Amino acid sequence: MTTTTASPTRRDALPWSALLALGTAVFITSLTETLPAGVLPQMSSSIGVSSGAAGQTVTVYATGTALTAIPLAAATAGVRRKPLLLSAMTAFLVANTLTAAAPGYTVLLVSRFLAGVAAGLAWAILAGYARRIAPTGQEGRAIAIAMTGIPLALSLGVPTGTLIGQQIGWRASFAAVSVITLAVLAWITVSVPAVNETTAAAEEPKPTALQTLRVPGVTATLVVVVTFVLGHTILYAYIAPYLRHAGLATAVDAILLTFGIACLVSIWYTGRHIDRHPRGLALTAATLFTVGTAVFATTTAQAAVWVAAVAWGLGWGGTPTLLQTAAGHAGMRRGPAVADTAQAILVTLWNAAMALGGIIGGILLQRVDITADAVAAAGLGILSLAVITLARKHAFAPTEQEAP
Repeated sequence: MTTTTASPTRRDALPWSALLALGTAVFITSLTETLPAGVLPQMSSSIGVSSGAAGQTVTVYATGTALTAIPLAAATAGVRRKPLLLSAMTAFLVANTLTAAAPGYTVLLVSRFLAGVAAGLAWAILAGYARRIAPTGQEGRAIAIAMTGIPLALSLGVPTGTLIGQQIGWRASFAAVSVITLAVLAWITVSVPAVNETTAAAEEPKPTALQTLRVPGVTATLVVVVTFVLGHTILYAYIAPYLRHAGLATAVDAILLTFGIACLVSIWYTGRHIDRHPRGLALTAATLFTVGTAVFATTTAQAAVWVAAVAWGLGWGGTPTLLQTAAGHAGMRRGPAVADTAQAILVTLWNAAMALGGIIGGILLQRVDITADAVAAAGLGILSLAVITLARKHAFAPTEQEAP
């Protein structure tokens, strides 16, 4: 993560092309991380492993990010952001292409781990980059635009990848992502400005993780990162087996599309209001997520499943933007270096939660039943809601003030 001096290219208007290029990079990394959820049956059959084992392709990807995000952010602190971002996306392209060509389970896991490492470095750059090229007072909206890549991955990418996987094969889905990555590399090269920047490490003593966690509001935000992302991943990584259990095996792509469209609505609304009402948005998101997953846990009635998918999407869509913005704002009370460290910790915890979610979800699927995943997700949603409610003094505060 980096801090940035004022750029001569910074204007009152949002740099839409640059932000959309960053958002497309987010789209690619998010799509690749979650794509196995839509092609799990085809992947497990092709490789010759169980659905639980195939689900670990989500786990190892997230593990690669979680283990390396903070060390790589520190090691590359002196490297200019734009060349570093291009390098990270190029490494991601190579690793993702290897996934598409993997001859067996071992190579598949290795390639997914390497893709996670490359994506982790990119994620450590993307949110901060969006914030730093935005006009003053519109940082939250800029991050929201960049984070649009997440719901787009869910609403368009995963359903499309699922359809390709069903019609052609799961390898073709990953190959298509590699093709898109080539186009994004060109777009970033042309559209994203090389902002004038210096690193936090160069300007200030770099705070430790423990020092950062002591800043009011940071720890509460990061706790919500863990509980919310863990709950989401436990269910989402195994959504295809759940829908098969509910008699909706032929509607996986359609339900994922519905979920993703709800995510788009959520991130649009979040982007419009995040700089003024982050706490209200966070409470609403946690409530919708909890309600949606609770419905999954208590019934497999098909109409209810469709409605629950909408509630889940409305709760989840704006969450990445909310958490990224909340961590950055809380850290900025003690300076840019603390904000950067908070963001690096967030990336690590986010992907650690995804890795753990893949493991827990697989264990529950194999040893209990698929509805146990939904029960666990709903329980973690309740915990997220409780933390947001109790942390009202410092966490999720509006941009213009430290706390309400």
